[in-house]
Amino acid sequence: MKRKYTLVAAIAGLALLGGCGGSSVTYNDGTYEARSAEYVNDDGSDAGNGYGIVTVTIKDGTISDCAFKTYELDGTLKGEDYGKKEGSVANKDFYNKAQKAVAACDKYAEALVLSGNVNDVDAISGATINYRQFVEAADAALSQAEQK
Repeated sequence: MKRKYTLVAAIAGLALLGGCGGSSVTYNDGTYEARSAEYVNDDGSDAGNGYGIVTVTIKDGTISDCAFKTYELDGTLKGEDYGKKEGSVANKDFYNKAQKAVAACDKYAEALVLSGNVNDVDAISGATINYRQFVEAADAALSQAEQK
């Protein structure tokens, strides 16, 4: 029985090591930018979700820097005023949720630099639309950078 558990543990360990190899993709040095699609509600109405833009910098073939910003459908940057109505906080809960989504943008970008792989970036609760925008735009930017 002990031998069976040892074999299972060894196989599991090898499987984990196989997943730690990182990305086998090689990138060309440079700065690459891509934009996600415009996100709206499932019914087609505008939910203020807008779109995201990722800028990735590749140095020595690896991701050295990343920036992710989100925008309203009209092109307005979602920043410290995102979630306000007519310049003031009308609904504190809504504003706090909106600001959490704005803060997640930097966290997604940082996670990509640390991991080197979009698939290793986890979604943040309360910022899942931003996550979808980030993954879409980051994939597109990194596709531009791939060595062919």
